[in-house]
Amino acid sequence: MRAGRWVDAHPRIAAPVFGAVAATGFPPLELWWVAIPAVAGLAWLVWRSANWRQAALIGWLFGVAHFTVTNNWIATAFTYQANMPAALGWAAVPLLSLYLAVWPGFAAGAARAIARRGSLTAFGFAFAACWIAGEWFRSWVFTGYAWGPLSLMLLGTFSRPGAAMLLPWIGTYALSGVVVLVATSLLALLMARRWIGAGALAAVVAALMLWPAGQGRQGTLPFTLVQPNIPQEEIDDPTKFESQFATLAKLSVKRRDVSHRIVLWPEGAIPDYLRPGYPQRYYDELTAMGDPAFARRRLGYVAGPGGLLLLGSIDLKIGGNANYPRAVGAYNTITAIDSKGKIVGGYAKAHLVPYGEYLPMKWLLKPLGLSRLVSGSIDFIPGPGPRTLDFGPWGKAGMQICYEIVFSGRVIDEANRPDYIFNPSNDGWFGAWGPPQHLAQARMRAIEDGLPILRSTTSGISAVIDARGVVRAHLGRRVAGRIDGLVPPPHAPTLFAQLGIWLTLIWGLLLMGGWLVASRLPERYWRRT
Repeated sequence: MRAGRWVDAHPRIAAPVFGAVAATGFPPLELWWVAIPAVAGLAWLVWRSANWRQAALIGWLFGVAHFTVTNNWIATAFTYQANMPAALGWAAVPLLSLYLAVWPGFAAGAARAIARRGSLTAFGFAFAACWIAGEWFRSWVFTGYAWGPLSLMLLGTFSRPGAAMLLPWIGTYALSGVVVLVATSLLALLMARRWIGAGALAAVVAALMLWPAGQGRQGTLPFTLVQPNIPQEEIDDPTKFESQFATLAKLSVKRRDVSHRIVLWPEGAIPDYLRPGYPQRYYDELTAMGDPAFARRRLGYVAGPGGLLLLGSIDLKIGGNANYPRAVGAYNTITAIDSKGKIVGGYAKAHLVPYGEYLPMKWLLKPLGLSRLVSGSIDFIPGPGPRTLDFGPWGKAGMQICYEIVFSGRVIDEANRPDYIFNPSNDGWFGAWGPPQHLAQARMRAIEDGLPILRSTTSGISAVIDARGVVRAHLGRRVAGRIDGLVPPPHAPTLFAQLGIWLTLIWGLLLMGGWLVASRLPERYWRRT
C-alpha cells in the first residue's frame, strides 16, 4: 500500500522507472514476469491521470526510459567509426528515445481521452487498442523504426515460441496490445481481490510461455551457413580482405555428396564489386586483381558443383557524364552466384538504417558534424522492396538484409510466397544487447508468416529458425563456424501472411469494441475494479 501511494504521489518518477523495468522483458534478460507488472504500473498511472495531457506525458516518460534501455546497443556502434566522437553514442541513444517515446505518449494520451471514465478493466481495452496504433505508426512514420515491440517480451526460449505462438492469428503489434490488456487486467483483478481470476490469468500466460514446441518436420534442401567471426574493427581494413575471404572459403567446403546445396554468407561478406560495367578504377580499388570476372569465378569455386552461394555485397549506381562516369549511389545487396561464377539473381536492401546507412536531413545535420555510421562517401539507395527469387532446385528464396527483418508485415512478396527467407546481417556493431534482440525479432517474423529463416552474420548470432520460431541450430557471438543441415519446410500461409497488417488493425478495432462493451456494463459489475 505504501508503494502504491508513492507511485500515485510521484507519477513522473514512477513512469520512467516502469519504462526501464519493462525493457528487462526483452533479450538478453528476458524477465517477462518482471516486465509485465511494469506495464501494469504504466496502465495504472495513465488511468489515474487527470487528463489526456498528463497521460501523454506519463506515457512519454515511460517511453524515454524504455527505449533508452532497449536501444543501449546503438551507443556501441559509435565506437566503430572515426568521423564522430565515440562518446556521442551515449547521447544519441536518449536523444533518439525522445522521439520514439512519442508513440507510447500518443497511446497513453489517446486512451485517456477516449476512456475518460469507467473501470480500470474497461480502460485496459482502450489502452491496448491505442498501443497497437502507436506501434504501427512507429513502424512507418519517418521511414519507421520498428525495433523492440512490446510483444517481444512474450517470445519464449530458443526451443519454444512462448506466447508468440499467437502471432499467426494476430500479428506483432496486436500481440503488444495483448501485453497491455493482460497487464491491466491482472492489476484490476488483484485490486479487486479476485484471486482466482488473477491466478487463472497468470497461469494462462505462464502456460503459453512454457508450452513445448514439439518436433518439427525435416526439409530436403541441404545448406551450409557460415559465420566467419570477422571483428567489426577489421571489416573495412583492406589488409585483411584476403584473409577474410580465406576464412569464409575454408568454412564453406563441401563435406558430403549432395546434388544441390545453398551456401550462405553474411551481409557485406566481401568488398569486391561483382557486377560488370563499372569504371575500371572502382575495380582496381577493391576487387580482387581488379577483375570482377575473377572475383565471381573464385566465388563459384567456393559454391562447388551443384552449389549456389548467397552472399552480401555492394552494387554501384553509375551516373555522371559520358566523359567521366562515376558512382552516384550504392546498393546493399544479396548476390547469388552459381558454381560457374555466374550471377543468377540479386536483391537490393529496401529499408535502409537511418543514421547508419544514410543521414536524414543531411542539409541540417552534416554542417553540425554528424555523419552516417557505415563507412564510405557514396550514399546508399533503397531497393524496390521484398522480392522472391526462384532458384529452381535451390528453392524460392525471400530476401531480407539485416534490420529489414524487424518490420512486421513487410518481409515477403505476398504475390510470390517464398519457401524460406535468407537474412544476412552484420551484428558486430550492435553491442551485447542488439544481436539477441535482432535474432528474437527474426523469430517473430518466422512465426507470423510461417516461414523458416536462415541468418548468417559476421560475428553472431547466426541461426536456423523453423516456421514455428524454434531455433534449430545457432552460432553464438564471437565464434567462427558453420551450420550444416536441411532447410526447414514452410508452413501453409498463416492468417497473418494472407491479411498482413490489416489483421493487426482489425484486432485493434475489436479491442475498441471490447472497450465499448465493458464501459457500458453496469457500474456494480466493476465495483472493485
